[in-house]
Amino acid sequence: MAQVLGVVQIFWRGEEIPVETGATYRPAGLTQAPVSYGRRSGYAQTFAQGECTATTNLERGQSLDALLARGEGELQVICDTGQTWVHADAFLSGEMPTVTGGEGGKIPLTWAFGEGEEIRA
Repeated sequence: MAQVLGVVQIFWRGEEIPVETGATYRPAGLTQAPVSYGRRSGYAQTFAQGECTATTNLERGQSLDALLARGEGELQVICDTGQTWVHADAFLSGEMPTVTGGEGGKIPLTWAFGEGEEIRA
């Protein structure tokens, strides 16, 4: 039997961010949009940014300001199946997340980035 993806680890600016089950990763790259002309169909390529979403929890003593600091940084997405994606140009995107109390201080995070490097173990 083959092992399939189970655990995802995320490192943001060199610090591990423990995340809940359900993190998502979409690599950046070219997409092909259909284009109709006459009685033909073709495609046009466009670039789509990558995106990673995850939910972490606010821990005692943790700096929320440090976690949510704006600007670029390195994002690493590591899978227990041996793949690692590294993006040096990642940044937190969207509005500042709302910290939800009563359920562990949930903090939804979304990163955007350009093409990165895939490393396989």
